[in-house]
Amino acid sequence: MTIAFVHGVPETADIWTALRAEMGEETVTLSKPGFGAPLPAGFNCMADGYLDWLIGEVSALPGPVDLIGHDWGGIHVVRLVMARPDLVRSWVSDVVGVFDPSYRWHDLAQAWQTPNAGEQAVQMMEAAPAEMKAAQLAAAHMPADVAAKVAAAMNAEMGRAILPLYRSAAQPFLARIGERAEAAASRPGLAIVATEDAYTGGAEPARRMAARMGAEVAVLEGESHWWMANQPKRGAEIIKAFLAGLG
Repeated sequence: MTIAFVHGVPETADIWTALRAEMGEETVTLSKPGFGAPLPAGFNCMADGYLDWLIGEVSALPGPVDLIGHDWGGIHVVRLVMARPDLVRSWVSDVVGVFDPSYRWHDLAQAWQTPNAGEQAVQMMEAAPAEMKAAQLAAAHMPADVAAKVAAAMNAEMGRAILPLYRSAAQPFLARIGERAEAAASRPGLAIVATEDAYTGGAEPARRMAARMGAEVAVLEGESHWWMANQPKRGAEIIKAFLAGLG
């Protein structure tokens, strides 16, 4: 059995360190090319390219596989379950609300999706000192020690991956995936809902989509986007209880 974690954007696998330590068992992280892992020449950085990458990574893991995703990792996980349910035993995502038709990308994502504005935003990210980037992440409630590690990886390579990824996912991309939400019910799922997460559309859309996906719901009241780093013990308890219930 393999428990695998997939992080988001613009992040690295460092967001999972504290939670993995609380799990009390061996786990692995899968780092997307350009986001804490090398970006091969010619790699397809669009949403479908990262889905293909994740399918390849999961295919190589010893099964059964329990796949846990955060942010973009959570989007990739849901898409994998829809496309290749044979590859996993179960799935966990903290962004199921983004597939609700009411969802609108957050302001930074919309900037990245806009010609010229996106290039400027990425250039500013690349040029900013690591200390400034870490402070911005910490201001958004990422723990300071994790923010320092993530900021160190926010480089030109990550910038080259961000724009094609977000532009390939401009709406109605997510809404169209949401139209097929019931396909995710082919495997046991868990939707984690951090009630103060400003990037995922809110608790009610998440509940609606979780119901359509046949997924259990675990609510983290008052917690924000990086719940796994801020509440690693509680996060591990939720995931372990879900996995234990699979039998």
